[in-house]
Amino acid sequence: MSIDTKATIKIGPFSRGGYSRQGSKGSDHDFEPEATLKLFGIHVPEKDENYLYFTESNVTADFMVDAIEDLWTSLENQMDLHTIVINADNGPENSSRRTQFIKRIVDFAKSKSIDVQLAYYPPYHSKYNPVERVWGVLENHWRGEILGSVNKTIGLAKTMKWKGKNPVVKIVDKIYKTGVKLSKSAMKTYERMLSRLQGLENWFVDILCFNE
Repeated sequence: MSIDTKATIKIGPFSRGGYSRQGSKGSDHDFEPEATLKLFGIHVPEKDENYLYFTESNVTADFMVDAIEDLWTSLENQMDLHTIVINADNGPENSSRRTQFIKRIVDFAKSKSIDVQLAYYPPYHSKYNPVERVWGVLENHWRGEILGSVNKTIGLAKTMKWKGKNPVVKIVDKIYKTGVKLSKSAMKTYERMLSRLQGLENWFVDILCFNE
């Protein structure tokens, strides 16, 4: 699966470029948005499926792994899975050195008895992450539209198509706190469960839990 967080979406009468289907015009000046939405996406290349998780809270390490766990409920009923490869950029919330992310993803792997491999793109190469193409399709889909409400934004996201398929779209109401982290001693315990590729220690991490 390919994961990424999209840039914050401002809700209000802001111009997004292009032409509105209804001929609506955006505001000609900047002001505070009525709300802001964060969007976390999961793209599953093997199935050409997309899962979009919106929140007005924070896309933290806990948010990301909660979304992966939510998706797992659907995938495990459709596929015989023993290994999940997660493609991601090395962002601050999902870095292989982000203690809370590592804790949560290791706990997930162990609870589901699956192997998880974290494969990160190096700086300035995240454009090769497949989910980035999904963001491009979404931007083209709502270009020119006035995202004047949360409901309209969610509705437009639901009608986007990727290779003929609409995404699964969910709104997450839970509040996520930033800055959650493990102590150094606790992280040492989790580090022993990881296998880091020599020479690329920050960029490819294997969590071997399937045979435990």
